[in-house]
Amino acid sequence: MRDLGLGLRDQATLQVLTEDVLKTSEIEGERLSAEAVRSSVARRLGIDVGALAPADLHVDGVVDMVLDATGRFDQPLTAERLFGWHAALFPTGYSGLARIHPGIWRDDGSGPMQVVSGPIGRQKVHYEAPPAPRLDAEMSDFLLWFNGPQEPDPVVKAGLAHLWFVTIHPTSCSSTS
Repeated sequence: MRDLGLGLRDQATLQVLTEDVLKTSEIEGERLSAEAVRSSVARRLGIDVGALAPADLHVDGVVDMVLDATGRFDQPLTAERLFGWHAALFPTGYSGLARIHPGIWRDDGSGPMQVVSGPIGRQKVHYEAPPAPRLDAEMSDFLLWFNGPQEPDPVVKAGLAHLWFVTIHPTSCSSTS
C-alpha cells in the first residue's frame, strides 16, 4: 500500500516498525490491530498518513517500547529502562482483569512466579522462577552480561538474553496484593 506524498524512506520506516511491533507482540501470543499499530508509529514519528486509527493505550505502549529498544539500541539496558517498558506495556495497571504493579520487580506476595497449565485444582507447574529476594542479584548479573562485550553473533546474544530474562521473570504479569 503506497501513501501519496509519503517519501520512500518514511514509507519504509513506517512499514518496518509496524511489522516489528506486530511480530514482537505475536511472539507473546498477542494479536494487535495492524492499523492501530501503523497509526501509533506514524503519530510518534510525525509522519502524516492521513486518517489515523483512534489511539489505543496498549498499542501506544508497545510502540513506545519497541521504538525505544530499536532507536536507543546503543544505550545501556538498565533496571529503570526495563521498568519504563513494563509500565508502557501495562498503562492501566492491569493485565486482563488482574491488577498488577508495573515498573517494579515482582514480589512473592501472592506466591512464587510459576508457569502453570491445566484446570483449577489440577494445574501442572511447568516452571518456577527464582524467588523474589534474589531478583536484585539475578538482574544485576543479567544487566552486567547484557551491557558487556558483544557476542560475535548478535542473534545468538538476543536468543540468550531472551531465555535468561524469561527464566528470571523479574516483573509481575499477574495479580499482586
